Amino acid sequence: MILSVTGHNFRYETENVIRIFFPLEKITVTEEMIETQENHVFTYLENNIIGCEVFLSGKKEKREQSVIDKTDKEAELILAQLLYDIFTSMTGLTPPWGILTGVRPSKLLRNLIAENGEAEALDYFRNQLYVTDKKTDLALSVAKAEDRIIALSGEKSYSLYVSIPFCPTRCSYCSFVSHSVAQAKKLIPDYVKLLCREIGDISKIAKELDLKLETIYFGGGTPTSLGEEDLKAVTDAVSANFNVKNIREYTIEAGRPDTLNKEKLAIMKNAGVSRISINPQTFNAQVLENIGRKHSPEMTVEAFGMARNAGFDNINMDFIAGLPGDTYESFRASIDRAVDLSPENITIHTLALKRAANIVTQGETDSVYNETAKMLDYSNQALYDSGYFPYYMYRQSKTVGNNENVGWSKDGRECLYNIYMMEEIHTVLAAGGGAVTKLKSPFDSRIDRVFNFKYPYEYISRFDEQSERKKNIFDFYGMIKSGNKKRIYL
Repeated sequence: MILSVTGHNFRYETENVIRIFFPLEKITVTEEMIETQENHVFTYLENNIIGCEVFLSGKKEKREQSVIDKTDKEAELILAQLLYDIFTSMTGLTPPWGILTGVRPSKLLRNLIAENGEAEALDYFRNQLYVTDKKTDLALSVAKAEDRIIALSGEKSYSLYVSIPFCPTRCSYCSFVSHSVAQAKKLIPDYVKLLCREIGDISKIAKELDLKLETIYFGGGTPTSLGEEDLKAVTDAVSANFNVKNIREYTIEAGRPDTLNKEKLAIMKNAGVSRISINPQTFNAQVLENIGRKHSPEMTVEAFGMARNAGFDNINMDFIAGLPGDTYESFRASIDRAVDLSPENITIHTLALKRAANIVTQGETDSVYNETAKMLDYSNQALYDSGYFPYYMYRQSKTVGNNENVGWSKDGRECLYNIYMMEEIHTVLAAGGGAVTKLKSPFDSRIDRVFNFKYPYEYISRFDEQSERKKNIFDFYGMIKSGNKKRIYL
C-alpha cells in the first residue's frame, strides 16, 4: 500500500491507523500525490482543511474536515478519525480499540482519569478514540486493579529481571530473541557464568544507590530449558546477592511443560521462588503441533500437578487466541480445562501476526478476525464467572483484530512484576542477553534505558563492554536526586 503524506507531519499516527486494518501490508510512504492503480492512501493538510482519500480494491472514498483553531495534536486526532471512518466503511471491520494504537491503554486511561475525572476520561475513550464499550470497561477494570499494586511501590523500589533466552524449540509465532537449547548448547556454560557475574554486579549497584528490591522475574525464552545444574547456579547467584526473603514476589517462567521435572521444581522452591508459569497456549494437540510445540496437553496437566505437589500455590497459565488451526470450539475447551485446573493466574494473549508468518491469507482475514474476537469474548466471560478479574493488560502491533493481551487473577494473586514493568512504575534492573534495564524516575515521567547485547554470543564476547554501559545507571540516579519532589506515576 502507498501512503502519501503532504502538508502535515502526522505520518507515524497515519501508518498506525492503516496497520490496524492491514497488519501485514507493506506500506510505502511518499510526500507526493502520485497516480497509481495500487491501493493508495492520500492524506493532506491544506488551507486549514485536513483530509484523506483512499483507493482500495478499485473503490474510492474521501473525507475532509476543517482544522481552523485546532492544535497539531487535535488535527492529528481528526485525521486518524477520518481514516478510521473510511476504512470501517470500505472493509466492514470495526476494530474494538478504535484508533487507539498504544501499548498501554490502562496507563493512558489512568492518566486521563487523574487529569480530567473518570466520566470525561471514559467519554474520550468511547467518543474520540472510538473504543468499544466492552474494551473501555476492560481498560477501566484493569486500571482500578492496578492502583493497589502501584501503591506498594516506593521511591527507592526496583525489580530485577533475569533473561534466559533459550527454549527447547522455537515456536512458529515467536518474535522474542530466543534460541533452541540444541542450537546454543555450546554457549550455555559461558552464558550462565557471565549471567551470574552480572547478577552480582547489579546487586552492588543497587546497594550503592540504596535501592529496595520488590520483585524478581526470570523470563526468556524458557528459563527452565536450562539443565538442573545451570538453573541452580543462576538461582544460587540471586540468593547470594539479594535478600529474597524480604521481597514481595519471585517469578520464574517455567513456560514449556516439557522442561519441568521434580528436580527443577525443587530447585526453584528451595530458592524462594513464589510464582511460576506453566503455559499450555492451547490444550488442542493438533494446534500444538502446528505451532512447533513438542509437549502434549497431558504433559501440561502432569507438570501442573507436579508443581502443586512441590508446594507452588501461585501458578500462571498462558493461552493464545487466534493460533493457526484453532477454532472457537477448541479454544473454548482449552479455557474450560484451564478453569477446571484452577491456576491463580490465567493470561490470554492475542496472536500477533509477524511479517514472515503465513497464518492467514487475505481471503481468510475476516473469518479469522471474527473467530478471534469470539474467543476473547468467551474467555473474558468465562474467567469473570469463575472468580478471576483482569489486573494487567498490554497491546502489540499486528495482533489479529487489533486486540489485546490480558492477565487475569484470583483475588490477591496478581503478578506485581507485570504491573510494575508494563505500567512503568519503577526501575527494572535487567541481566542477561537481550535484557533491557529500564530506569524510571519516581518524581516524574523520565525514563532511560540501558541495553544488553541481544544475542548470547554477543553477550559473552562483549560482556565487559556491556558492563561499562551499566555505569549509566549511576548517572541517571545522580540526575534525578531531589529531596522534596512529589512522587508521581505517569
